[in-house]
Amino acid sequence: MTPSRLLLDETQKNAVRSLFNGKSILVTGGTGSFGKAFIKRVLSIAKPKRMIVFSRDELKQYEMQHDLAFQNQSALRFFIGDVRDRQRVEIALRHVDYVVHAAALKQVPAAEYNPFECIKTNVIGAENIIEACLSSQVKKLVALSTDKACSPLNLYGASKLASDKLFLAANNLVGDAPIRFSVVRYGNVFGSRGSVVPFFANLIDKNAKALPITDPEVTRFIITLDQGVDFVLSSFLSMRGGEIFIPKIPSVKITDLARIMAPTLPQEIVGLRPGEKLHEAMITSDDGRYTVDLGDYYVIEPAYYFFQREPRIAAGYKAMDKAFHYESGTNTEWLSDATVSLMLNELGYKI
Repeated sequence: MTPSRLLLDETQKNAVRSLFNGKSILVTGGTGSFGKAFIKRVLSIAKPKRMIVFSRDELKQYEMQHDLAFQNQSALRFFIGDVRDRQRVEIALRHVDYVVHAAALKQVPAAEYNPFECIKTNVIGAENIIEACLSSQVKKLVALSTDKACSPLNLYGASKLASDKLFLAANNLVGDAPIRFSVVRYGNVFGSRGSVVPFFANLIDKNAKALPITDPEVTRFIITLDQGVDFVLSSFLSMRGGEIFIPKIPSVKITDLARIMAPTLPQEIVGLRPGEKLHEAMITSDDGRYTVDLGDYYVIEPAYYFFQREPRIAAGYKAMDKAFHYESGTNTEWLSDATVSLMLNELGYKI
């Protein structure tokens, strides 16, 4: 994986600076891994008027306020609230210019066991955000999605697909208002909480006799947190409304990751969990006919009447054919052992 891929270049940084300087930005789920990294990145590039951290966890907000990375940041505002609470969302969005919607219930087993709670946050919460944005001064919203929303097998993926559909269709409701909604969809964030890397690392530290593997063929898309943050920022710059932005990122076999992390430990096949796929997809063949290749990323353009496809095609970008699809098992780019080791070392795991 090219280290600089998807990261902002100086021209893009200047564009982000121009977009966000003096503006108010709200991040739902702002105390999560992505939210904190996004806020830190924006504050390092631009000088927003307000950077609003919207989340329901007062302890995480307290810890974030006392994090050295965020101290002495006069633009920061900490707003306790839940996307399920429409009235609270409306208050939080007063005089906000830009929104990143990162709040979600994301754990697949928890969503399977607690389906109503998943729907309330991921679907009803998205509706609340949209309706509050439409009645406020928001100019652009980018919602974070997941590869699990593409041909979903589990409830988490299905709820995020529903959320994606809501945000894309919201562009039909804007009328003459300047607001636009788009979605960013990407794969597993390498080393994030709840991912397989810290799970394996914990077992290794506890001298486990084997590492559990759900299936020897399982593959996953991999992106770094820094790449995910910068990709969202670049999507703000290029969005016209109604698109799903999808980065070109490498795949990895979970058996290879386990072997690199613990070359002497055997691997125990335990079977796929309920709702788990062998391979993740980000673009189905049904969406292929609406997909355009923009170099380092793809964009699924909307089929709605309001959206004209010609500008990107006229600019020389390639429209994919109707059979095109993008999944981790048939991906043309794979992480090498050396790159995986480097990424693990950068996260503090000594290989």
